[in-house]
Amino acid sequence: MSTLLEPFGYEFFQRALLVSTITGALCGLIGVYVVLRGMSYIGHGLSHAIFGGAVASYIVGVNVFLGAGLWGLVAALFINKVARRRSIGADAAIGAITSASFAIGIILISVQRTFVVNFEALLWGNVLGVAPVDVLVVLGVALGSVLFVFFGYRQLLFSTFDPEVAEVSGVRTARVDVGLAVMLTATIAATMNVIGVTMIAAMLVIPPVIGRLLTDSFGKMLWISVGAGTVCGFLGVYGSYYLNWSSGGTVVLAAGVLFVVAFALSGWRRRLPALGDAH
Repeated sequence: MSTLLEPFGYEFFQRALLVSTITGALCGLIGVYVVLRGMSYIGHGLSHAIFGGAVASYIVGVNVFLGAGLWGLVAALFINKVARRRSIGADAAIGAITSASFAIGIILISVQRTFVVNFEALLWGNVLGVAPVDVLVVLGVALGSVLFVFFGYRQLLFSTFDPEVAEVSGVRTARVDVGLAVMLTATIAATMNVIGVTMIAAMLVIPPVIGRLLTDSFGKMLWISVGAGTVCGFLGVYGSYYLNWSSGGTVVLAAGVLFVVAFALSGWRRRLPALGDAH
């Protein structure tokens, strides 16, 4: 038992476990709307865009996380505007805009060469090195996201499943889209130091997919996604302590394992009615 409780004796691990658990739940919450809107690629794209903004912000002397967040928000709004044109799909808009932004970051790094900020941690995540302020930032974004979903639940639901009818019915879908873009950008900017921009897309997609595999109810899918993200964040960091693996990578690997389990369970559920009909 003492071996299992050993990591909890370290303050840095307690902080890492807390922030990763909150991050998993947050990604699970926001990811449901991203997946159901058919924009799963946006998490991957925006994380790359935000990385470019982080590098640019450092060079011009602006707070890295604030600058990255604003840069990402502009990219998200631009993507939304371009995607609304029927001739251009959302995936094409995301690919064009975010790849260019990521390229800016790479070019700036190659030119500047010397940095005080560890941009490698932003790429791959460094949850064991998070400061108390990082925990507060993630907690603040998580609280804001919960309030956004709680008070805008019906509008979000309507605009997600049938945006055209929602618009006709009086739902301001453009405002809802902007709100979701703000929450998504804030989520990525706040958690990129925890999971890393190369890993966060997976945590925005896998928990909601797990929920979708296990239920056809939107409400249940939301809870399952948040729960799956929470479990992955906790188990990933806890396991990485003993395995000596990358914490961000282990969190995503835990999500991958849960996905395989959910996939197997969903197949088993589908076979049960067929077996009942056969009898």
